[in-house]
Amino acid sequence: MDVRGPREGSTQPPLRAQAALPGKGGLVRIGRAFWNTIGGFREGLATEAAIKQEAALVIVGLPVSIFIADSLWVWVLLMGSLLLLLAAEFLNTAIERLCNHVHPERHEAIKVTKDLASAGVFCVIAIAAMVWIVAVVERFVL
Repeated sequence: MDVRGPREGSTQPPLRAQAALPGKGGLVRIGRAFWNTIGGFREGLATEAAIKQEAALVIVGLPVSIFIADSLWVWVLLMGSLLLLLAAEFLNTAIERLCNHVHPERHEAIKVTKDLASAGVFCVIAIAAMVWIVAVVERFVL
């Protein structure tokens, strides 16, 4: 990682290099990343309706997926598709919040950025729907 001083006129401190090996910041970095993740889950679940809804889908989907899946791989696909959807929604929320922070007023380029992130979530919804529909059809119809 490049460790330079702050850019001229910047009030940000210089970046600090972080080692990837245990004993050289690696385990501390992993611990901090874990707690950052927990903070992200808390914030998303406390403030975002879409994240709450998709987390509820994961909670409901867990027991339902056990009933639907006829193999471990089908179960992994069912649950993985829901977790992928939740991940996409967290990323969409992060992009929207960053856009709002950078440019709080209405701006066409920001709108397009948010629309693109939303389209990404829609694609993951379509993937999850296909996985679940095929699993249900395969289990109960065919």
